[in-house]
Amino acid sequence: MGQGRQGDLKMKHLASTRSPEEYSALIENLRDFIDTEVIPRESLSTAHDGAEVRRTSQALNDLATARGLSGPRARREDGGLELSWTECCAYLEQAGRSFLGPLALGCAPPTQPDVFALERLATPAQRERYLLPLLRGERASCFAMTEPSPGVGSDPRMLSATARRTADGWQIDGHKWFISGAMKADFAIVVARTESGPSWFLVDMDTPGFQIVRDIPTMEPFDIGGHAEILLQGCKVSADALIGEEGQGMAHSQLRLEGARLFHCMRYIGLASRAMSIAQDYALRRESQGVKLAEHQMVQAMVADAHIQLYASRQVVLDVARRLDEGDSIRHHSSMAKVFVSEAVYQVADSAVQICGALGISEDIPLSMILRMLRPFRIYDGASEVHRAAIARRALHHGLTP
Repeated sequence: MGQGRQGDLKMKHLASTRSPEEYSALIENLRDFIDTEVIPRESLSTAHDGAEVRRTSQALNDLATARGLSGPRARREDGGLELSWTECCAYLEQAGRSFLGPLALGCAPPTQPDVFALERLATPAQRERYLLPLLRGERASCFAMTEPSPGVGSDPRMLSATARRTADGWQIDGHKWFISGAMKADFAIVVARTESGPSWFLVDMDTPGFQIVRDIPTMEPFDIGGHAEILLQGCKVSADALIGEEGQGMAHSQLRLEGARLFHCMRYIGLASRAMSIAQDYALRRESQGVKLAEHQMVQAMVADAHIQLYASRQVVLDVARRLDEGDSIRHHSSMAKVFVSEAVYQVADSAVQICGALGISEDIPLSMILRMLRPFRIYDGASEVHRAAIARRALHHGLTP
């Protein structure tokens, strides 16, 4: 089975050791932290200043730790809260209400999905060198899979980066881009093709032959890690850089992505909820044609639809989380959840902008930045079109009933 902690890769249940009262107190503590400490430190004027966002998020991380708030899925012995997937739903929604919340709590991408995967695949040595420092916030990671055309994008079969054996390890050659978090990462999980098939490798960013070409600008604010273009040319790593089993990189990626999609859904429900709350407050103050905006039926319809979409999104995510806690495969369900939630939260934010009019598209309030944060989710972790095609194939060829 290779050298990782593989065994059964089925995601195991983490039974809660908290009483309902203790869990409610944890969520209330988090809500208060986001409202009183995190949101007040958001500076829209420095939203594209990665260094400033990094300083602010680090200060907030220290405050979060002091309040007993930390990585939701990480084990307690590693400094985490060890929440079940179901418990994560409310936790991540509260964290996601702020642009800085996931950063402050150590559960922002790509860190959280990388942690999730390494906890299941890392050898003891890899755990000491990479996973534990990642959990403690001492090191940062990125996941290097996506490539320029004709390399891998939405179709994993197009992976072009290669890794060949050498006398003392591996040599990796390839071209990666849109690698989220790479501008601040200390190491990368690089996906490359070996003789056995796609495989994962741990590569320190200062390894000779590993070159960051540029940080690719995107529409997202509060992004401290950037989206790098990377060249690997004669990049040599030791034999123990291989993660998990050689040739199982696509299975490992699916393992990582299922949790990543769900975490994205949880966080972005929080951000969309905040957007509509801002719009509702505005509608109750602003007058048009002699009455408050809130009295106009078309505004009421947008508010009602937003509540329906967020309610449905929460139920979809909660169902997938319960399945994960029970150890079920969620490949089909996580695809459906990702498509539904990514489109629902964007529509909610878009309606919030519409209600607020010109103010909504300005940067005097956070709405336009929330909209920019949510739009890429329909592309990240698999475009909606790709997921729809996969959902339909499984339904048609495996006899799944709706």
